[in-house]
Parts: sequence; C-alpha cells; structure tokens
Amino acid sequence: MARLRRDAFIDHLAEVPLFSALSKKDLQLVARRAEDVKVDAGKVLVSEGSAGTEFFVIVDGKARVTMRGRKVAQLGPGKFFGDLALLDRAPRNATVVAETPMELLVLGQREFAALIDEAPGFAHKLLAGLARRLREADAKSIQ
Repeated sequence: MARLRRDAFIDHLAEVPLFSALSKKDLQLVARRAEDVKVDAGKVLVSEGSAGTEFFVIVDGKARVTMRGRKVAQLGPGKFFGDLALLDRAPRNATVVAETPMELLVLGQREFAALIDEAPGFAHKLLAGLARRLREADAKSIQ
C-alpha cells in the first residue's frame, strides 16, 4: 500500500477507541498487518448473528448497517466496524453491506493476536483503549 494511504489508515486507526492509547509506532504495526481489500456494491461484509473475526476500516465507499432488518446507520470513509471482534468471537450485532464499491482495510483476529504476542506493552495499551470504550458506552447508556 502506498505510503500516503498507509498514513491515512494510521490516522483512522488513531480514532478507534480500542486503539486510542497506542503510540504512532504501535499503530504502524497494526497497519502493516492489515490487508487492503476491494469489494463490489452489494457485498455482505458482516452478518448479524455470525461469529466475528475481522475488523474493518473504510478507505473509500459507503456501507449500510442494519439490525434485525432495519437500517440503523450508513458508514463512509474513515469509519470502522468490528473492532471488538479482534478480542472475541461473539456474534455480530449488525449486518453491514457495501452500498457502493468499497476499499477497506481489514485486520483479522489471528494477525491481531500475533501483534499482542510480539509487541511488549501492546496489550496494556489496548486495555486502556478498551476501558475508554467502556466508559463511553456507560456514559451513553446513562443519557
């Protein structure tokens, strides 16, 4: 992947709550493990109820998010989904379908686990990011 695109991906990763405590060097490690994938409009990226094993960042294009058949969101460049699938294989809580041709960066659970094993301190930083995500979810549930 071209350096400019990789730098943009790193910037997008920095916005993901799970990765919010990672350094730029750590984010570069994550970016190197990700795969650049192009899909056609209509492609189902994740299905509600299926086990999740991948995390996605949208580089280009738009996706529709549905829960129980109802559209709940539209995602575009810079948005992400599936980050918690890196931590466990819980069922997906939504279906995401490409509305347009898309370019995505995809990080699989296996590649992510290898990062945790080989980078000292990486797991501690991830836990800090996860704690931030939980706090945000708690704050939303109270409102």
